[in-house]
Amino acid sequence: MSEQPPTPAPKPVGAPEPEPIRFFGTSWLNRDGGYWLRRVGVSVGALVATAAAVLVLRFGVEGVALSDSGGFVNGLLTAAIAVCSMMAVRRTWKVLTEGKDQLTGWMAEDKSLGAVWLIGGAGSLAAYFARSLVEAPGESVKRAAHQRAVEQYEKRQSGRSGRPGGKRKR
Repeated sequence: MSEQPPTPAPKPVGAPEPEPIRFFGTSWLNRDGGYWLRRVGVSVGALVATAAAVLVLRFGVEGVALSDSGGFVNGLLTAAIAVCSMMAVRRTWKVLTEGKDQLTGWMAEDKSLGAVWLIGGAGSLAAYFARSLVEAPGESVKRAAHQRAVEQYEKRQSGRSGRPGGKRKR
């Protein structure tokens, strides 16, 4: 007979399910099902995308430099790219470590900052790469939310005394 992998125990009805993460599904919970291979793939992909974004920015900066607009404009453009990248790194890191609901002020969803996030895309991809070296990007946020949901579920289950309304006798 061939050996079959052990089947996981069925979850109780109403038990919290983990939220999927892009590229990982729910494999992040037990770190199974190709989790490590996916982590490597995400890291390499993010690094390649970062390099491509930096190359596009370099072409843009070289184009402005070829226009002989002067050192001041070149310096201003370089500073703008650096500032936008730092802002994008900070925002992406905060989303991946604390969650999107923790964004406040200038980091919150604001349509007027779309150009900043676009220009700082290379920084955002670099932050995604760095985070993927530690864990699946966003895993800590999802893991904490799942743990809270499991604890609340277990509290509700252990709090049931079998009496209607859950009231104690006096």
